[in-house]
Amino acid sequence: MRRTLGFLAVLLAAVAGVAQRQTLSQPEVYKVESIVSQMMTVHHIPGASVGVVMNGVPVWTHGYGMADVEGDVPARDTTEYRLASVSKPLSAVAAMTLAEKHKMDLDVPVQKYCPAFPQKEKPITMRQLLSHTAGIRHYKEKDADIPHGAENTKHFDTMKDSLSMFANDPLEFEPGTKFGYSTYGYTVVGCAIEGASGENYLTYVTHAVLEPGGMTHTVVDQVQAVVPNRARGYDLLNDQLINAGLMDSSYKVPGGGLLSNVDDLSNFMAAMMGNKIVSAETTTLMWTPVKTSDGKTSGYGLGFGMRDQHGWTTISHTGGQKGTSTIVFMIPEKQFGVVILTNLEGQGGPLTEAAEEIADELLKAKPATR
Repeated sequence: MRRTLGFLAVLLAAVAGVAQRQTLSQPEVYKVESIVSQMMTVHHIPGASVGVVMNGVPVWTHGYGMADVEGDVPARDTTEYRLASVSKPLSAVAAMTLAEKHKMDLDVPVQKYCPAFPQKEKPITMRQLLSHTAGIRHYKEKDADIPHGAENTKHFDTMKDSLSMFANDPLEFEPGTKFGYSTYGYTVVGCAIEGASGENYLTYVTHAVLEPGGMTHTVVDQVQAVVPNRARGYDLLNDQLINAGLMDSSYKVPGGGLLSNVDDLSNFMAAMMGNKIVSAETTTLMWTPVKTSDGKTSGYGLGFGMRDQHGWTTISHTGGQKGTSTIVFMIPEKQFGVVILTNLEGQGGPLTEAAEEIADELLKAKPATR
């Protein structure tokens, strides 16, 4: 009996030790909070939520400032923010799950899966769409149906309907020859996901990405829906806080129309680095910069961007639109990740700098020069 009790005591101590390691220490929390506080103060950010992944495990999340200034609602780790272009990695991963199931060929004309998208001067493939090398245009002022300072306010009920925003426009360059960032290209990705899976975009993304990724609070940004914990969005005018311009993101759901929180995105980063949604081989493919036919490397793979930080390869994506700025930032070699979601638009640079600073502080020693 004493031997059994002794074994249980050792086991419980070991479990407690693991649990203790799976959180940030108080000095580490202080370092993160100092960086976040500086970012919010300098850039007048009303609300921000932050999550950290260490050793492949989500270890800490917290909210700062106000999710709703007028309503006096504080930002929390459960606050739901517009993801903006951080929606793209989720859509890209969904497409790659179809490729792994042999339901989608990345190198055939996309009309095989999205016949509603018209034929162009040259064929366009899913690989080109995912890597922004398809030649489909990005936003133009004509896309807004109200004055400058706002975006589209028309609601689209289906992915096919939202193609009308751009589908009949000519390509800006021959597919595969250049890098040209395009949120509209990801609308075609969403259409192809529906065609290849035989399901609605969100239905497929939910069981292919969100469920295995442990993401229970990621939803489509529907302006008329009542979404618990949704942040109110803001902009700055002469350094004064104002309510963000109106926008209905139904025209770009796969590339910029999802809502989520830092808990879900911390789980997503951990799942990606742990190969829990797609295989290690697929992850490596997605996290390898695509070369265009002119021999240049864009610094973007399939749904993710990559760059160097002190000899480590960082995998990230930023997002920005009406009332939000966001980033997911990973260093897979260290099984490390940071997510920062805010309710102020136009802050991509500051969020990137903050994520890099947090990585430097928490990872401490920099790697040797390679």
